[in-house]
Amino acid sequence: MFERLKDAGFDVLTLHHAEAIMMGDFPEAVDELEEALLALSLPVLEIVGSGGGETKLTQRLRRDLAGKGWLKRNIEIKKIVRWDEGDEGREVASLSHEIDHVKSFGSDGRTFALEIEWNNKDPFFDRDLENFKRLHAEGAISIAGLITRGASLHANMRGIIGRFADENQITDFATLDAFGYSPTRRQRENITARAERSGSFRNAWVDWFVADKFGEATTHWRKLQDRVLRGVGNPCPLVLIGIPDSVVSFDYSAASTDEL
Repeated sequence: MFERLKDAGFDVLTLHHAEAIMMGDFPEAVDELEEALLALSLPVLEIVGSGGGETKLTQRLRRDLAGKGWLKRNIEIKKIVRWDEGDEGREVASLSHEIDHVKSFGSDGRTFALEIEWNNKDPFFDRDLENFKRLHAEGAISIAGLITRGASLHANMRGIIGRFADENQITDFATLDAFGYSPTRRQRENITARAERSGSFRNAWVDWFVADKFGEATTHWRKLQDRVLRGVGNPCPLVLIGIPDSVVSFDYSAASTDEL
């Protein structure tokens, strides 16, 4: 399952019989997810210009999934106690969960819930996984998935930004202006202090940018893997996918700073 994704360098992990469930009940979901993910391309300009937030890559992926019927849903679960048939009942519990991408397959209510955590604070993994656990326990979803920054993309981010700096001769803040990167006063002060210590503006900016925007406390493959392997989200069937560094493009015509 997901062999095309694995061949393309994506991280894939399935837990709690998710692979058997996918192959038996959600074969269309496998095809749709592979199609959407294999089409991803991330111009390095979008990484730099976005400053590390939700990049246009994430936005494109969301639009593609929405076009395939994976829509944002607010799932509400209420528990009502009735003492007899005529009793209107009393609400004793109510839970509401907003999921970014939900799709039902077949006529029997088989439902797949999916979240994308490209570059958020890593506690969002706990939120997503606990939501999936509760929704699965209540019978609202059959299986859940998370897409995040893969191991290779996270590990090689410094190399990616370093290559950008070298190819564009980044030597000061002025050379960054043309690429839509507008550091705050705090960032400028920190980068300047690092540059003075190291003697290299290029190295100081690369190190600061990666640490500040794509640090260890953000959502990436290892943080997700650590959580699920210690049982967070258990026993909800889970499909986890990490986006690899191979999606990054250094074709500077592929994106313009006007679009960032």
